[in-house]
Amino acid sequence: MRPAEKVIITTAVTGSVNVPSQSPYLPLSAEQVLAASLEAIDAGSAIVHLHARHPDGRPAFEPEVFEQIVPVIEAETDAVINITTGGSSAMTMDERLAAATRFRPELASLNMGSMNFVYSGIAEKVTEWRYEWEKPYVLNTYSHPFINTFDRIEHTIRTLGDLGTRFEYECYDIGHLYSLAHFVDKGLAKPPLLIQGVFGILGGIGAHHENLEHMVRIADKLFGSDYSFSAFAAGRDQMQFATHSAWLGGHVRVGLEDSLWIGKGRLAESNAQQVRKIRGVIEDLGKQIATPDEAREILALRGRVRKGGVTA
Repeated sequence: MRPAEKVIITTAVTGSVNVPSQSPYLPLSAEQVLAASLEAIDAGSAIVHLHARHPDGRPAFEPEVFEQIVPVIEAETDAVINITTGGSSAMTMDERLAAATRFRPELASLNMGSMNFVYSGIAEKVTEWRYEWEKPYVLNTYSHPFINTFDRIEHTIRTLGDLGTRFEYECYDIGHLYSLAHFVDKGLAKPPLLIQGVFGILGGIGAHHENLEHMVRIADKLFGSDYSFSAFAAGRDQMQFATHSAWLGGHVRVGLEDSLWIGKGRLAESNAQQVRKIRGVIEDLGKQIATPDEAREILALRGRVRKGGVTA
């Protein structure tokens, strides 16, 4: 791993896992996702990782929904935009790639394998549901895996890579690092790599700190200094893992996609609140946060595409 001189904060603003009944603060509509993104950027996030939702919170893939979010972020900030290609397990591959293909972001997330991606346990904790779709949606994850086969991974790399997009390679287990090494060997995944270690998802690697250090050791073995590491843990362990990642010389990811909490028993009231908290931790460690342009340099991003194909 190349130790970070400055720490990149990524904010995962909303996602396809947490559902509206879990928190009144989860951004749902495009207007809410946009406002939350701008607040997180203002708080110090260099990158915003974007999913979209319909007003009732259902995951959305339609470019028309992203159209209400992405151009405004580009117009009002210099932040790096990272659009999901994961979407949800209910989406087809074309649906999962629709927004990234349309907007040609500098970064896109890419899950490095098929897996049991289980969050059905939400149903055991929610006593009142706001929308009818929520309970069947989360229960479905117990019987339906998330599918991202090697041909789908290669298709995503080729399709978006041809548009100048680079990737946040999301690794939910040690085997995903070896899968990424396969695509590096094929010349498809090109350094410098951004590896996002994901911990605490049922079906993936557990949120134990020795697992984080083990993942870094294996990534060092496979990729040497050709990668940057970032990490997050789902739920209550979010801040601890972000702190550990920064202490090891890596980057961090926070946001209401990954955790709805700001402290024990306390719901976060915004993405920006989480950004401010981890920013304080990073600065207490004696480190500086990266600006968007510094993040571009660290990750070898192309810059934004302006009209006429000119990069900014």
